Amino acid sequence: MASLCHRACNRWTSLRVFGLLFSSNPEVKVMPAASYSLHPPTGAGGHRCFLVQKRWRLTHFSFSSSAPGSPPSEEADSVQFVDNSPLQNTKHNQGRTELSAPDDSLLPIVFDDVPLPSVFEEISDEEALHIEASPPLPPTSFTLRDYVDRSETLTKLVLLGVDLSKLQKRPNVANMLLRLDFDRDVKDRLLFLKDVGVEEELLGAFLTRNPFILTEDLENLQKRVQYLQSKKFSTAAISRMVSGAPYLLNFSVERLDNRLGFYQKELGLSTQKTRDLVIRLPKLLTGSLEPVKENLRVCRIELGFRENEIQQMVTCVPKLLLASKSKVTRLFDYLHNTMGIPHHLITKFPQAFNAKFLRIKDRHLFLQHVGRAQYDPSQPNYIPLDKLVATPDDVFCVTLAKAMLSDFETFQKTL
Repeated sequence: MASLCHRACNRWTSLRVFGLLFSSNPEVKVMPAASYSLHPPTGAGGHRCFLVQKRWRLTHFSFSSSAPGSPPSEEADSVQFVDNSPLQNTKHNQGRTELSAPDDSLLPIVFDDVPLPSVFEEISDEEALHIEASPPLPPTSFTLRDYVDRSETLTKLVLLGVDLSKLQKRPNVANMLLRLDFDRDVKDRLLFLKDVGVEEELLGAFLTRNPFILTEDLENLQKRVQYLQSKKFSTAAISRMVSGAPYLLNFSVERLDNRLGFYQKELGLSTQKTRDLVIRLPKLLTGSLEPVKENLRVCRIELGFRENEIQQMVTCVPKLLLASKSKVTRLFDYLHNTMGIPHHLITKFPQAFNAKFLRIKDRHLFLQHVGRAQYDPSQPNYIPLDKLVATPDDVFCVTLAKAMLSDFETFQKTL
């Protein structure tokens, strides 16, 4: 059977070469694979010769034209092909068939781009196992954690120090952040904040408190800074105000002007004192005016302070305008009605309204216990209000109460 196949191989009836494209140019442009087929001879034995596929590789780039259908010549300057068939028949192995593995270097060269696979193309199970598919984004989620790895904006905000766990609890903030593009919406505003004076290491905390500045028009933000500059706020003052009150630049120029006018009119302050007031406590420009109006009414009507006394206390302790009404009235009642300290002495040291009620009460009772509760400046052993409130326990005991710290601590246990 093998010798019959070899005899059949030597009697070619036809040669078909596919894929060669000839042109008038003597250079070959495309070199796909070539193959030829064997037609089985009809003989007495009735044996069939199976079709053998041949692979050829173009080894020279110039050719001489030949008659169609004839095998290519092996002369110089001709198209040469290298036989890479699994069935080899040479002078050394006549009469037998030897199987040889195809050489990868002799495979045809393909110049055309490989088309992308269709999404409808069927693949084998083995190919499917090698496909790495990212999990789809959830249509709804209660946390921004599912989107951080897919969003450049969220990734860079995290690197800046923004606390997304706090922002996702606020209504509509998470959806707003997901719609932002870092280059289009975020980058220029970060550079603006840095130019205004917000320190780089504080940008994360700033955006955590006020992420809505990322949606503000950049031109409007610049106008608000220019307004503050026109009111003679220094660069350092603007930087302090913006850092202390992140929502300051979200307010329009008209609203900022109305706030400054309100404090100047209600407190009767000069322009410079008004500037100093809001620089020390910029939240006065961004917070609600209702607690401010309520505290001013309490100080005037319920506590009985005069206008000049209120002005003095507020310029010394601006937090008094935003303090809790109940805390202010409770402290004043104890200082004035229980300890007997008059208005003008409280006005000289309004920091007493920032102190803890129990601290003042414990020290006053201990001074009464040791017989040194004297708050009248005209009397001997006078105890100033500022020292009563601000000094540490050990200093209070030694300099004011003239007692041991252990005695004061033992007395506190009896209260």
